Amino acid sequence: MQAPPLPRFLIPRLPFFYGWVVLGCICLAGFARQGPAVAVLSIFVVPMTDAFGWSRTEMSGAVSLGGVLAAIISPMIGPFVDRRGARLVLCLAVAGIGIACMALSLTQSLLVFYLLFCFARMTWAGPFDLGLYGALNNWFVARRAIATSIATLAQMSGLVALPLIAQFAMSQMGGQAEGRADWRAGWIAVGATVLIVGFVPCWLLLVRRPEDVGLQPDRLADGRSPPPLEPRWSRAEAMRTPAFWLLSLYTVLVFPVQAGVSLHQAPHLIERGIPPIQAATVIAFFSAMSAAASFGIGFLPRRWPVRFLMAASAACLSVGTFGLINVSSAETALLPAGLFGMGIGGIMMLLPMAWADYFGRESYGAIRGVALSMQVLAQAAGPLGSGMLRDWSGTYTDSLIVFGILAAFAVLAALLAQRPNAST
Repeated sequence: MQAPPLPRFLIPRLPFFYGWVVLGCICLAGFARQGPAVAVLSIFVVPMTDAFGWSRTEMSGAVSLGGVLAAIISPMIGPFVDRRGARLVLCLAVAGIGIACMALSLTQSLLVFYLLFCFARMTWAGPFDLGLYGALNNWFVARRAIATSIATLAQMSGLVALPLIAQFAMSQMGGQAEGRADWRAGWIAVGATVLIVGFVPCWLLLVRRPEDVGLQPDRLADGRSPPPLEPRWSRAEAMRTPAFWLLSLYTVLVFPVQAGVSLHQAPHLIERGIPPIQAATVIAFFSAMSAAASFGIGFLPRRWPVRFLMAASAACLSVGTFGLINVSSAETALLPAGLFGMGIGGIMMLLPMAWADYFGRESYGAIRGVALSMQVLAQAAGPLGSGMLRDWSGTYTDSLIVFGILAAFAVLAALLAQRPNAST
């Protein structure tokens, strides 16, 4: 497949492997991806429900419906990414999310909010995930763990920065005008950041696979060492292995926790008596710990089985979730939020790597597309279930207990998910 003009011009002239340029594009797109992340939406839950009188369940439903839509389209997008590469998918995803986030500032009704946010959330959960990790796994094999940790760090950096950008814009506008203008400014700031950071590098510099420009994955410094051999599984072959279904079970157990706690974390902290600015700071700390964990894991020895690291991440998720139940100040929230963040960072980094390590890169998009449908449906269930339990009981205690138990079961699923015998 023909590469864009600029990479073909640059590759013979660069003194380093072009995969690092691709990784830079992936990092910027991953940062921009977080516009409709639940940690960002969490900042808007209180001001928007206060402004419109919506229930937490109604607002959470947009996250869930967006996930259902992503589950429908992901199996179709995966094979497209395998054939055509991630460039077009990521460019359209960045543009769509950026415009949708800015348009959310014009929200006048729950229907408009659903139309815009569901589209953004669908794009976040499906095309973005497949595009980012499809591109990365095509270019990196030997250094996949390091490359994945860097890409995940960039995404976690978006989770740190964008809630703070939104909160800052809301606070600045709130000082100048009364009423609803503050949260509208937050959405404009988020959308503009997404567009500025994410679009141009992907359009100009992304290349589908190294083979398209006469390269191989993970070219070493001397240019002589071949990349390591990888398994080559088709989607049908992968789905007949226990590993596929155990990784899927792990996914279904951890992602309701990830999405449900992340979306309702700020409202929970505020209801526990923590001021909004301090709650945003706790969320930023949780995101920073996610980034630190995802980055650090990439430098652990590759001989360590990925399933053990996945089990440890789920354990952190469980302990952190239980710890959030009785927080009473920002200081007491930092430790459980940090543990929760470490668990999320590990899961976000390890799961895409596990799918590629277990089944190879040739049909990564097709295989991951099926698993991603389960993932986004699980993510959809978390916020909706948490919102419903909160509206029913008046607190988030019940939902946090349920989520802590789910994460504990995920530890066992990870330990059982052994790598399948290679198909080459």
